[in-house]
Amino acid sequence: MLRKIRICLQVVMLTLVTLLLLGIGFRVHLWAGWVAKIQFLPAILALNFGVIALLIVAALLFGRIYCSVVCPLGIMQDFFSWLGGKAKKNRFSYAKEKVWLRYGFLGVFILALIIGFAPLTTLFEPYSAYGRIVNSLFKPLYDLLNNWLAGIDAANDRYNFTEVQIWTRSVTTFVVALLTLLLLAVIAWRKGRLYCNSICPVGTTLSLCSRNSLVRVRFDKDKCKNCGMCEKNCKAQAIDFKNGTVDYSRCVVCGDCLDKCKFDALHYTAKKPVAASKPVDTERRAFLVGAAVAGTSAALAQTQMKVDGGLAVIEDKVAQKRETPLTPPGSISAKHMQRHCTACQLCVSSCPNNVLRPSTDLMHFMQPMMSFERGYCRPECTRCSEVCPAGAIKPITREEKTTIHVGHAVWIKENCVVLTDDVSCGNCARHCPTGAIQMIDHEGPNGTVQVPAVDENKCIGCGACENLCPARPFSAIYVEGNEIHHIG
Repeated sequence: MLRKIRICLQVVMLTLVTLLLLGIGFRVHLWAGWVAKIQFLPAILALNFGVIALLIVAALLFGRIYCSVVCPLGIMQDFFSWLGGKAKKNRFSYAKEKVWLRYGFLGVFILALIIGFAPLTTLFEPYSAYGRIVNSLFKPLYDLLNNWLAGIDAANDRYNFTEVQIWTRSVTTFVVALLTLLLLAVIAWRKGRLYCNSICPVGTTLSLCSRNSLVRVRFDKDKCKNCGMCEKNCKAQAIDFKNGTVDYSRCVVCGDCLDKCKFDALHYTAKKPVAASKPVDTERRAFLVGAAVAGTSAALAQTQMKVDGGLAVIEDKVAQKRETPLTPPGSISAKHMQRHCTACQLCVSSCPNNVLRPSTDLMHFMQPMMSFERGYCRPECTRCSEVCPAGAIKPITREEKTTIHVGHAVWIKENCVVLTDDVSCGNCARHCPTGAIQMIDHEGPNGTVQVPAVDENKCIGCGACENLCPARPFSAIYVEGNEIHHIG
């Protein structure tokens, strides 16, 4: 019964997390956003003490149920391990805990968190690793399906689906996500929960609480026949049937051992021994565990070609090189983003304006940065601040966003079409939502022309000017980030 409840909860949790990370409409976040906020490291970084306390108490009472039914990466590994079991049954054996590796890596991870070394923290945080897999590998497939349905709708004069652009936001993140998926698939296929019990910092942290959990898997030595089926089916390699012991720091309470024992020699019970004449109500205990847990682009890039007047193909814009990283409103600064963001890509997939994409900079590795080749940050949109579970992007209102200066526009004379093509423009000034750009007289090679002048005190760094500038491939005006966002 415990195993069945675990599987049901896994299906529900993984479905919700995947739908959320795919960015399937903002309504999904309204009723499923909690699945991101109950992830362990994001809750710590957001100082969500209620969630942290709940997860720790759950581990103290019931063991590492978080790793089985809350962590999406753990659930995904269970799926690959199950596939491996189809190919070769009874393939596991007891292995001693790799203490030096587990706690040595945890110490290095905590140090990286303190100093803000993003490459290490973002690579090994389990929820964020799954987020990158979904955003980089699964979302393009979902978008392809969406566009196929949109094409069928359009052919039948229906418009239930809207065609979207499919493009690679970051080749680096795509490669990392692909390698992560392949590596974890191979490890889980062959060794079950080896990654969770040797590398994962969240699993190691929770193991400190689960070592002495109140409810745990226990041997009834009077009934045990030493068949070894429990050990051979423990994907955590935590059961030593010869000595009748379980390493509770590695047990993820999956229930597989209970399901495989044919002699009723294993029970998931509290510390208080149960009399031999009294049967253990395992179904009731399993239900209580379930209730406790319930309470607790890609390489296939498809680019839509923009056409000017139906005749000439417009050349794509190239991202500007910014001296200061440009981070979303609510993130306070690039330094704050560096220390709090786990690079789960939830904000990237949720951004309706195609402004956010993973950074390739080492110190902000795979963390979201703003760029305006495909859209600009509309002043009325606060989506990224509403979905961030780690506190890297603080919640802001629409009114607050219009006063936050994340950067300032810079005019590049050499790229401006007014001077290079001898035409009148003013596109940047017309579309500036704050009136920070005015056209002024300038002596050009062929006489006086109108060029943009930027009032940095008014510019909020939304990127409308950069995105809508007709100059190609580099815009004649771009947004340089502010080291610390200010309100004005």
